Amino acid sequence: LSFLAPTATMAISCVAHSLTFARPAASFSHTTPAGRANAPTMLRRPLGGVPSLTMRRITHPAGRHALRVRAAEDENNQEGTLRMSEAVKKTAKDAKKATTKAADDAVGNSDIQQILGFRQTGNSDELPKWRIQIQLMKPGTWVPVCWGVMCGAAASGNYHWLPTEGQIPLTDFAAALGCVFLSGPCLTGFTQVINDWYDKDIDAINEPNRPIPSGRINGTDVAVQASVLLIGGWALALKLDQLRGHEFPTLFAIALFGSFISYIYSAPPLKLKANGWQGTYALGASYIALPWWAGQALFGELTLEVMIMTLAYSIAGLGIAIVNDFKSIEGDAALGLKSLPVQFGVEKAKWITVGTIDTFQLLIAGYLFQIGSEGYGTLLLALIIPQVYAQFKYFLVDPIKYDVKYQASAQPFLVFGILTTALAIGHNPLH
Repeated sequence: LSFLAPTATMAISCVAHSLTFARPAASFSHTTPAGRANAPTMLRRPLGGVPSLTMRRITHPAGRHALRVRAAEDENNQEGTLRMSEAVKKTAKDAKKATTKAADDAVGNSDIQQILGFRQTGNSDELPKWRIQIQLMKPGTWVPVCWGVMCGAAASGNYHWLPTEGQIPLTDFAAALGCVFLSGPCLTGFTQVINDWYDKDIDAINEPNRPIPSGRINGTDVAVQASVLLIGGWALALKLDQLRGHEFPTLFAIALFGSFISYIYSAPPLKLKANGWQGTYALGASYIALPWWAGQALFGELTLEVMIMTLAYSIAGLGIAIVNDFKSIEGDAALGLKSLPVQFGVEKAKWITVGTIDTFQLLIAGYLFQIGSEGYGTLLLALIIPQVYAQFKYFLVDPIKYDVKYQASAQPFLVFGILTTALAIGHNPLH
């Protein structure tokens, strides 16, 4: 029951917050004619064929796309309402549709982006709660974790990609699928839910349309969802241990350790993500080392050497984690979070990022040569080259503007490098 303490603490916090949660509204005060001369927010600008206008009142309720402008013509000093013609409205709508289509074509359908957690929900979007809850779990972040599980299975040397004689068809695949569900939807989903809860103040600045700061999900919903995912993940880990005949519940132990790291990464008082290197490395290890350990423990023996190697590989994952910190630099700085871009500035942080990604992949390639897997080591070196090219073409030019393009261009080669390393270990008789 002691393992439930962090979740219970978070649940109490969530419920308490949900009772007082209110969505703020933004507005500008009315400027009276008498106060025009001294009003600091006075705005005069020509608009089409209308004479120079004095902006008198602007209201923009949060969560809506309505904007009402009250204006007065300077010549007659008569208050009137500024209206756009139907032609202007149609032109604006067409331009917006074209821009949205171009953005969606670049990275996929907007609905898919939203449900994967890659795109904020619009202010006026009305979505069913189940869909918002899936978005809160960020399914797009499950992919590298699931990949890590399969890499661990490959590194065990005991995973059969095709059924062997006498083996029940798809036995290994079914076990791997269970481990993937444990690591992805259950525990990574839990991690993303509690991370968004403890980041609600930052997201209110950086991404105000996310499910929690926008008010679409309340504290009670967060507490229930996080608890179901966490307890479900633990139960599944125990079941997999039983099915594989483990004397010691290895997968359950890994699940407990991963849950603990997830909690202290996001939650006070430790809140590792607020401490630069500690949080970033914890995130990198969660995407590389922990799922690898789960996959290898499921099908074989998890050795100390492999654990150390994957922890070293996770430093390359640290660099990938830093990439995501650049877009949040304003909110992190405002709330005192010590992300690396905040600590070192954009210029230094971008070089630290590429340095960690490239250096530790090169060290892993050297390790593969050292254990006699020269072919795999050469292939890993070949996979590093396009990553370096993408760094100079996109990331080092502007890490904030081109972070998505860089990750789309470089990360596939990094994850195939992880698989290459796993296959090298699985086919090496000494490991």
